[in-house]
Amino acid sequence: MQPLLTAKQRRLLAYLETEILRTGKAPSLRQAAAEQGVSHAAVAQLLKALEDKGYIKREGRYSRTIHVLNQARQAAGLHRWQEIPIIGHVTAGLPMYAQQQWDGALVVDGALFRGANLFALRIQGDSMKNAGILNGDIAICEPRQFAQNGQIVVALINNEEATVKRFYLFPDHVELRPENPAYSPVQYAFDNILIQGLVTGIHRGPDVMERL
Repeated sequence: MQPLLTAKQRRLLAYLETEILRTGKAPSLRQAAAEQGVSHAAVAQLLKALEDKGYIKREGRYSRTIHVLNQARQAAGLHRWQEIPIIGHVTAGLPMYAQQQWDGALVVDGALFRGANLFALRIQGDSMKNAGILNGDIAICEPRQFAQNGQIVVALINNEEATVKRFYLFPDHVELRPENPAYSPVQYAFDNILIQGLVTGIHRGPDVMERL
C-alpha cells in the first residue's frame, strides 16, 4: 500500500497526471512552479517526496521524463509516453526523395513501442494498404540495417529515395513487395538498397495507434 500524501503532494500529483495526459510529457520545473503558485525549490521537494513514496519515477534527478506509477509501482498505462521525431515523408507507392529534416514529433506509448532512437515517417501512397498501412498514416520505425524475409522495412534506394515495402532476400538480389495487387514487386541489386528501419507500428489520428 502506497504511503498517504499531503494535500500539496496530492495537488501536484493530480497536476502532473493532467499535464502528461494532455501533452504526453511532464511540465518543466519552471512551468509547474508557475502554475502551482509555488517556488522552484518547493516543486523540487514535492517531486522528491512523490518519488520517495512511490507515486512517480524520474529517469534522472533533473530529467523532465516523469512516469506516474500505479499501485504495483509500474508506469500507469496513460503515462508511459515517449516523444519520437517524424522525419520527412516516405512513399508506400513509388519511391520518393528521402527528406531528413524533422517534420514534427509523435508521442507514443513507451510500453508498446520500445527501443532507443525510434523515428516516424509519414506515408504517402496506397501500395501497403493490405498490410493496414494507409495513405496519410505515420509509420513508427525501429532503426535497423537488416531484416528478415517478410518484414516491412523502410528502404533507401540509390542513396536518395525511400520506400516502405515487405523485404525478401535472394542469393543475388533483394526484392521489395507491395501489399496491393495494383503494384508489382521490384528487384534491386545489393549495392542499390540500404535498409533504414523496421516498421513496427502505425499511427492514424488520435484513435488508432497499434503495432504491426
